[in-house]
Amino acid sequence: MSRKIFLALSALLFALCLPAMAQQSAGKMPKVGYLSSGLRSNERNREPFLQGLRALGYVEGKNILIEYRHAEGKPERVAQLAEELVRLKIDVLVVTAGGGTVRRIKKATDAIPTVFMLVSDPVGEGLVASLAPPGGNLTGMSSVSEELVGKRLELLKETIPRLSRVAVLLDPSDPSNVSSFKEIDTIAKPMGVQLQALEVQRADEFESAIRSATETRAGGILILPTALLTAHRTQIAALATKNRLPTMFATSQYMDSGGLMSYGPDHSDLSRRAATYVDKILKGAKPADLPVERPMKFELFINLKTAKQIGLTIPPNVLERADKVIR
Repeated sequence: MSRKIFLALSALLFALCLPAMAQQSAGKMPKVGYLSSGLRSNERNREPFLQGLRALGYVEGKNILIEYRHAEGKPERVAQLAEELVRLKIDVLVVTAGGGTVRRIKKATDAIPTVFMLVSDPVGEGLVASLAPPGGNLTGMSSVSEELVGKRLELLKETIPRLSRVAVLLDPSDPSNVSSFKEIDTIAKPMGVQLQALEVQRADEFESAIRSATETRAGGILILPTALLTAHRTQIAALATKNRLPTMFATSQYMDSGGLMSYGPDHSDLSRRAATYVDKILKGAKPADLPVERPMKFELFINLKTAKQIGLTIPPNVLERADKVIR
């Protein structure tokens, strides 16, 4: 056989093998499940998470596969979606939701490495044994929401000095909401502020809850973070504005939905940092050995458009502390 014929046959065989090699390579690509408790249309954590992956050398579809699932603000769907992802044999599960959602996922699988990023108190809610090491198959980012509720109330009081009654919108089925309300109540009393619990478990209860706050002359509403309330943030903000009630939220996601103020961890930063957990786990680290991290960045957002709509003037000393002002 001549050298030219040999080379030609070798090239042909190599070309024929390429599809099989590509399929084999694709089959070896790590698969990540991404589960959000909120609405697909309102998802804000995905892009920062993907940015974090890209910074680590991962490109979706080229060297990593990602399966997305959204519960659309319906907590009862979480277990079903988690089971779907488990059947897909994912390598890592990323959860953008609070403790209630993560607890449902924990029941669906105790084997797949799971990274959470929005749990307020992972230890208190019984999700991990400790922050370092967490043990089990769960680790990720704590949003320390319960430790921030007092700060949110203080900011609301600074904004409205005569504030004496605050309504708190919460989901009583969420343990972190219940414990947060107790924490706020302890802080509110020395401040001379009386709290009113507005318990909701369905979206059709928002209107009557906010009407109740208006009827009892609440001077503002503090909204606790939970899957239901986050998913329907635009509706809540609109109802509060309609009733000329100042609102304080736990995340800046509410600001472009019409909320008045928010104070809490920078969720974009949490999402980017969650990517580092995925990277470590894919490289062989065990979730049980990866410490749960706390937020490093916090932000105060103020929406002057909403303030104008409800006839409220934000004091200069509060305004100058804002990380972002929507005008």
